Amino acid sequence: MKPLALVPALALLLAAAPAAAQDFADAPGGVLRWLDKLTGQTGDMELSRGQSASNGRLTIQLDACRYPADNPAADAQAHLTVMDSTRAEPVFSGWMLASSPALSAMDHPRYDVWVLRCVVPGYAPPEAEETPDSTEEAEGE
Repeated sequence: MKPLALVPALALLLAAAPAAAQDFADAPGGVLRWLDKLTGQTGDMELSRGQSASNGRLTIQLDACRYPADNPAADAQAHLTVMDSTRAEPVFSGWMLASSPALSAMDHPRYDVWVLRCVVPGYAPPEAEETPDSTEEAEGE
């Protein structure tokens, strides 16, 4: 196939790209997970839009959370502002994507924070099923 023959096909693909864009809806809150790399402690926190919570030296504020309007279980996007009590400037301020946490990760020597999902009214996320190994361990303790 000649390279010039690909030009019309490429033009059609580029023209169709805006039609493939998803519509996002704003959520009233979001669920985040944090990790203290020093102690190995983890935890989840549910925050409303504009709310903040402290964990160790960090104060995490959820500025916004949005999700694909046609699929609430799909990729959540949250705008976070994360402060460290030992620093004057935020250690993170920006958008994090649930499906690609490394794309816009917080760079902190001790803590990690990432987005799990948005809180969507009327939608209950599926619960994680326990694996047989974890059930046996729990029974043996």
